[in-house]
Amino acid sequence: MRSTRVSLLLVFLFVSRSETDPIQQRTSTVISPYPTTPTAPEIDEFLGPDECLEKKLTRASCDLVFCPPWERCINGQCSCKPPYLCPTENVHPVCGRNSRNYRSYCQVMAVSCRTKKPTMSHFGENCEAQGFRSSIESDVGVVWLFVPDTKGGEDLLVFETQWDMAAANVACKEHGNKLGAMSVGSMPYIDFVVNYQSKEVPYSCVTIRCQGFENSLAECVISSKIQCDTMKVATVTCYDESQASKEARNFMCANGKRVFQNQTCDGVDHCGDRSDEMCCKNCRDGGFRCKTGVCVHKDAVGDGQMDCLDGDDESKKHIPSTGKRYIHTVTQTFLKQLPKPSDYISPKEEIKASRAQLESKLYCGIPNAATVDDEVVEERRSSGRFKRVVGGVPAKPTQIQWQIALEENKKIDCGGAYIGGCWVLTAAHCVRPNPSAFMVKFSLWKKSKAQNTTDIVPVAQIHIHPRYNASNYENDIALVELKKLPFRDECVLDNPAISAVCVPWSSQLFQPNHTCSISGWGRNREGKAARVLLWANVSLVDQCQKYYKDRFKPGMMCAGDLAGSVDSCQGDSGGPLVCEDELGVSYLWGIVSWGERCGQPGFPGVYTQVAQYFEWIRLHTGWPAVTRFNS
Repeated sequence: MRSTRVSLLLVFLFVSRSETDPIQQRTSTVISPYPTTPTAPEIDEFLGPDECLEKKLTRASCDLVFCPPWERCINGQCSCKPPYLCPTENVHPVCGRNSRNYRSYCQVMAVSCRTKKPTMSHFGENCEAQGFRSSIESDVGVVWLFVPDTKGGEDLLVFETQWDMAAANVACKEHGNKLGAMSVGSMPYIDFVVNYQSKEVPYSCVTIRCQGFENSLAECVISSKIQCDTMKVATVTCYDESQASKEARNFMCANGKRVFQNQTCDGVDHCGDRSDEMCCKNCRDGGFRCKTGVCVHKDAVGDGQMDCLDGDDESKKHIPSTGKRYIHTVTQTFLKQLPKPSDYISPKEEIKASRAQLESKLYCGIPNAATVDDEVVEERRSSGRFKRVVGGVPAKPTQIQWQIALEENKKIDCGGAYIGGCWVLTAAHCVRPNPSAFMVKFSLWKKSKAQNTTDIVPVAQIHIHPRYNASNYENDIALVELKKLPFRDECVLDNPAISAVCVPWSSQLFQPNHTCSISGWGRNREGKAARVLLWANVSLVDQCQKYYKDRFKPGMMCAGDLAGSVDSCQGDSGGPLVCEDELGVSYLWGIVSWGERCGQPGFPGVYTQVAQYFEWIRLHTGWPAVTRFNS
């Protein structure tokens, strides 16, 4: 018979466990915004730490950033999707450079991703028209575009506003320079006109905003046309390795490009692969730092698209109550002439639409609030502490809607978490390869008595992790596959008291000291099994190996209170450790596994870290049940 020694919910208790229990082209006219020989401090207050930089992380490192809709996260790297997997609703048709029609921006980008060549020309259905093209004037570096439209298109210049190194990198890459731009600058429009008196110069300008992943300026956000008049137009000098080596460019990008250290961690992709923004202690020049250490552009805050894994950039606390954000400093004269992003279809809006459609396929992490009982649970004090904050309190009858009870031969010794479809996650030590012995109880509150929202579902198969080690609880995770209802694909009828918790794909989603919650029917203060479902808040604990030494294995993590006032205990095994992101979406961050006695000071509870097993979970359950934007 398996051991039930594994930590679970504790309300300021110190329950002893048996000693026999198991372990728980530059010219002089190009103006560079950076000094020729910048001085960088020996210890940069923005860049680092070294162990992160050594990993050479890039925009493809989906443990830290989202993949675009035409890519998916596999083994920590964004990989190209087949074009047919792109969303098809609420999208605009696109013309390719080969005059081919594509259904959406996502689809044409998927083709471009796989071929590593610029494929997009313009939005629209008339693909016989002349396609998009760009050029860089060799002597002054001015960027010149031809942008197709419903009237055929016209030549345009680029207004200096919003022109940065990310866009300049795209422009140079489009013309064969693999490492992108050396510097960005501008020159007065009138000077350019004077220099080209023998040539018809465009009268209109557009602004361009690129993220850096694009293969062509056609893929960037192009604004409405405005008259160039007295404005400055954008210039670029493409990268020259020999020149870069002469300058004090002391940051080496993952792609081999050299940039100045003061160009890192400002939210702008100077490297061209975003490696200068992936490992940051702080952000310069108004950039926004995600908790994962990635700096995103200041424009990303409150723009309606999640850039930080936990949604922090879209959290209301970072958006002014007026809802207005002045991103660029411009004179009042220019303010009236600033372009509106409505003349051309925006690739950014297409990405947001595609991500929303991908998101709509996954319902998880948001409980049905209408079914949560309104019963008020009084706060209890113990030794001067408010137990609602650090200890266990009874849950409301339908509060924790992903919590399940795992019943084996009419006895409940373990919990688990519902992750959608016909799948439940629990600890490997809670199950054995005999599915007929198990039942899964949904929406159970009182351990010994079903309520009117309770559903009881038989088990079809049990998938124990192939490298589970019962002697030390390594890889202590199992998938419970539920039996489907007759002639249906569902395993549970619609029940508003049942919701799925999201499965995390990245171990960086939540950082140490983040407050999460645990729940279960484990032993209480008196050492007796709880009668009703209890829950408590715990903190994620860093460097757990210093508490457990060699007993702490890969795939494990710790949470709790080092003072021992809250923990999981016997009977809670397999239950959920759930963390909530900045937008209120809940993720199954851990599975109750083991610990050194219940609530032992200095020994936090040990959990299986679910994100470490994302690929294994995905291979069994499929994509729709396990991920969000990285699907």
